[in-house]
Formats: sequence, C-alpha cells, structure tokens
Amino acid sequence: MEGIIKEACVENLDQAINSQALGANRIELCSNLAVEGLTPSKSLIEAAKETLNIPVRVMIRPRAGDFCYSEDELTQMRESINLCKKIGVEGVVFGILNKDNTLNIEAIKSLAKEAYPLKVVIHKAIDSTPDTVESLKQLLNIKEISTILTSGGKSNAFEGADILKKMVQLAGDEIEILAQGHITPNNLTELHDLIGANAYHGKYIMGKI
Repeated sequence: MEGIIKEACVENLDQAINSQALGANRIELCSNLAVEGLTPSKSLIEAAKETLNIPVRVMIRPRAGDFCYSEDELTQMRESINLCKKIGVEGVVFGILNKDNTLNIEAIKSLAKEAYPLKVVIHKAIDSTPDTVESLKQLLNIKEISTILTSGGKSNAFEGADILKKMVQLAGDEIEILAQGHITPNNLTELHDLIGANAYHGKYIMGKI
C-alpha cells in the first residue's frame, strides 16, 4: 500500500527495532501497553531516538485511568513534553478531557503550544467524547495539532469505519486522521477501502513483533 503510513505502537526497544525491520513508517513509543500506554522512561526515549531511522512519537500519559488530569499531572506532562523536545523526537501524543468527557480545549491548547515545534497527536481520548466528529471540529482550530489517533468513537476501526470516513473527509489536508483499533496486516487493505485514511496505527499492524 504505497503512500500509506503504518505506525507501530511499541513498549520496548526490541519491538521498535522489529517494527522498523518489518517496514513500519513510524513508531509510537509507550510504556505499559497493558493499561493502553503510559509515558516511557527517558532512557527508552533516548535509545529509540538513537537506534531508529524512522520517526518516533512519544506517549505523554502520567497514569492509567481516565484523561481528566490535575494541575500537578498537567505539570508532569509539560515536563515530559520538554524532555521529548530536548531529545529531539518527532512528536508527542496526549489527550485531556473534562469531567463530562468533552475535550479540555484550554489544556490541550496549552500543551500543544508547549510542544511546538514537535508534531502533536491527540490520542484516542477523543473516542470517549460524546461526539467524535464535533470534537474533531474543535481540534481543527488548534494549528499545532498534526494528527488525531481514533477508532471513530467505537471499540475498533471496523466498527467505527463510517465515522472514521467522515473524519477523514472533514480533516482533509489539515489534520492526519490516524485510524486505530484491531488493525493487522490481514485486514488493513479491507479497512483502507472502507475509510481511505492516509495513516494507520496498531500494536499488531506489522504482525507479531
């Protein structure tokens, strides 16, 4: 699938190296994927940056659970973002919600500005919002955001395919819609035919790593 970005979600250096060898175009680096990914250690971020020849984007998530963060947690996220800037990775990945599961636009704007000039990915916290398409409209107004990682508000990309297609059309060339959720080498072509995104993400997108 020429021109399509395949982003592998990994939690250690071996997985990152294997994903690159299998043809991944980009890495999302996390720790603890058992809880859907937390901020990795400084040493792992540095090792990935030094070892890989493909872009690395780093998860910024201080704890498991919901995406409503205290001021202390937001400060911790800011510090992690600044560390990523110093190390020189391509981008950072985060999402922040209000108690009612709407996007915390004020906090997102603040961290996105902090991250500049790194690429900013809003992760699948958007899938917990009441309306993913309306949430996308809000994010289109924040110029620092380059990518949105989403399964269209559903449990996987196939269930969310109709919404993902709408999101891809709405985002146009302004924001990359990075589809995710149970994507493997065996079903990627089928999914692409349904939604027409330019980028796909997953733990198993390159097969077993």
